[in-house]
Amino acid sequence: MTSLRLPHFVRSATCLAAAALLSACATAPAAGGRGVTIERTAHGIAHITAPDYEGIGFGVGYAYAQDNVCQIADHLLTVRGERSQFLGPEGIGQLGLGRMPNAQIDLFVRAHMDDAALARAAATVDPDAQASSRGYIAGYNRYLQDTGPNGLPEACRGKPWVRPMVPTDLWRGTELSMIQGGLGALAGAVLAARPPAPGTRSGEAPVDRQQAVAEIGRYSFNANPEGGELGSNGWAFGRNATPDGHGVLLGNPHFPWTGTNRFWEMHLIIPGKLDVMGAGIGGSPMVVIGFNKDVAWTHTVSTGKRFTLYELKLDPSDPTTYIVDGQPRKMTARTISLPAAAAAGGAAPAQKTFYGTEWGPVLSLPRAGLGWTAAKAYAIRDVNTLNVRSAQSWMQMALAHDVAELRAAMDNQGMPWVNTIAADRDGHAMYADLSVVPDVSAEMLKACAPSPAAAALLDTGLAVLDGSRSACAWHRDSAAAMPGAIPPARMPVIVTQDWVQNSNDSFWLSNPHIAPPAGISPLVGAIGTPQRLRTRSGILEIEGRLAGNDGLPGNRMGAAELRSVIFRDKNLAGMLVMDDLAAACGADAAALTPDQTLGCRVLAAWDRTSDSASKGAPLFREFWRKAKDVPKVWRVPFDAARPVVTPAGLDMATPATRDAVFKALGDAVGIVRTAGFAADVPLAEVQTRMVRGQKVTLHGGDEFEGVLNKVESQGQSLIRPTGYQVNFGTSYIQAVSFDDRGPVAQALLTYGQSSDPASPLAYDQLPLFSAKQWLPLPFHRADIDAQRVGAPLHLAY
Repeated sequence: MTSLRLPHFVRSATCLAAAALLSACATAPAAGGRGVTIERTAHGIAHITAPDYEGIGFGVGYAYAQDNVCQIADHLLTVRGERSQFLGPEGIGQLGLGRMPNAQIDLFVRAHMDDAALARAAATVDPDAQASSRGYIAGYNRYLQDTGPNGLPEACRGKPWVRPMVPTDLWRGTELSMIQGGLGALAGAVLAARPPAPGTRSGEAPVDRQQAVAEIGRYSFNANPEGGELGSNGWAFGRNATPDGHGVLLGNPHFPWTGTNRFWEMHLIIPGKLDVMGAGIGGSPMVVIGFNKDVAWTHTVSTGKRFTLYELKLDPSDPTTYIVDGQPRKMTARTISLPAAAAAGGAAPAQKTFYGTEWGPVLSLPRAGLGWTAAKAYAIRDVNTLNVRSAQSWMQMALAHDVAELRAAMDNQGMPWVNTIAADRDGHAMYADLSVVPDVSAEMLKACAPSPAAAALLDTGLAVLDGSRSACAWHRDSAAAMPGAIPPARMPVIVTQDWVQNSNDSFWLSNPHIAPPAGISPLVGAIGTPQRLRTRSGILEIEGRLAGNDGLPGNRMGAAELRSVIFRDKNLAGMLVMDDLAAACGADAAALTPDQTLGCRVLAAWDRTSDSASKGAPLFREFWRKAKDVPKVWRVPFDAARPVVTPAGLDMATPATRDAVFKALGDAVGIVRTAGFAADVPLAEVQTRMVRGQKVTLHGGDEFEGVLNKVESQGQSLIRPTGYQVNFGTSYIQAVSFDDRGPVAQALLTYGQSSDPASPLAYDQLPLFSAKQWLPLPFHRADIDAQRVGAPLHLAY
């Protein structure tokens, strides 16, 4: 008898006689009732068929709970602000991408959530979207009822905090997802805000720019290259670039391997109306990255800003009164106290007074020069607050027949913080940043500039406006679905029969051969700035393939070529700097330390990839982690006229740079040795994960290395004895082309369908990823029937 708890779809195949499993057996819905059917194919992919959207939501809620019930239940504690009373105030939980003590999460959530406002917003969305949400709640609750508290996985079995879901929970979860690119990422700064003590001087100490950048990076959603930020690669090819004239799409989101941002594969069918397959995330009843018979799409995190800060001019006699247009405005003060059950060891429960303004809650980032003093304070306004429209957007996208209809589906401005890259069967490719961005023009940024120190932070990615003038409120364009947001007509969209790409830089180089849209707000993205190494690597790989000089036959990008290219694991940083480093190693050999000499020898033999068999890849990673921050490290500086190939090289002719680079090399050898590995250790020995007692090797590189196949340990160096603890990066990855029947898709979900460690669906696809083997997705009925595992599950709702 295996010790693993089998997932519901496996149990339903045998309909064991045990009473605890009777309700899980496949049964037909009652006569006259509505029914949903859940089928599972290889690796637990769920195919859900229902007559309407409520049934689809019901099936998704039920099937997702089969695989991830404890994860959902834990997340519900977060959205309810109840982590402290059930899991302890000192325990660490996850809020968006950040982690903080449970008490801090609870205080922030309880202060932020406005259930009445969320209910009003939810009532305005499309009736089908409302129905799918109702169904999702009912499906999750039905699973709890069918399974019972003692039938749940170990992590939440019999726990009092596993309770049925209510509508408020779902909308709160949506709200946390929407603001995780802005206010949610700065929750720690909101929690840190408190008025200065009486008598505090209003003067401020000069702020070190490097400290400011580091402080902002701690809270950044898409700017900190070592912080595990949400990222992705999205490529789309039109008829001029593909072998058969149909579109081809790569979707390669880089998301967390834990928490509700984990993807889950599903196929949703309403006969005659909906037929869409792909992946969604926890709490969503819809496919968010996927394809139907005519069009495929993916998302990448956009460079657009989701918020602005406002600099407040304070009343000299009262730091909780601010001035707007010469008139005093009193801040609102709201004290949140956690219940007595949330305290530990008889201590008083945590409490916090939050201060609000017409510009949003007050926050404090003193190391960035944005502290609360007697003269100034800062507030944050997030444009995604109360954005409940994403489900409606994805629902309409699932029905699109081409990229034009897909683009129109996003006019309701439900895309919170992502670009959309798409390809259709007719051979069109699209890049669109139709995410929600505050409507602030370049002219307004100048006219509403705050103090010089705060205004200078715009270069670090933080926009601060003058909060002492009502004229500095965001523009309200009647064409915008979201008040204060830039309307879709003024956001960047490119439709072409050639190709587009995005790897989390701005719209500027979506295709370097196509002029970018003009007149775009700086808050959407920058033009003429250095690009991420992943962006440069993607463009170089695409252009090399289409020029036919990358070693593969032909000069077109079909799905097979795409799958090969994305898993080459080329290390662009290594390709850019190793020639200069090798030359310097030879020229200065006599002056090098033993460790530096060893490092030179190992990296000279390194193949400049982050493939599993690559000897020296870990050493280069530790070297470049340090060397990349050496001042003026590049020999060829950035040139806006040559943004794909610059900056490049190592400036080893400058003594200070040479010394710092060689020191980084020697230090890297020491780091690898201290971790217990040889300097030339292959990546396969240090980048692994245990799956049911077997060590699985992981290919891929960290963000700062410029490896398209990004897998990372969120800034952690090599450690003894386990190596790199990968928990972020390539997650759901799909390659989609089309034939006369419709989509031809292959995909991988690196961590598998289940977050329950005891499930056979936990990390069961990781060995496929390790071997670079893709899984054909069964979209057509004959393929579903051929791959089905166990009997279908029929449920009435």
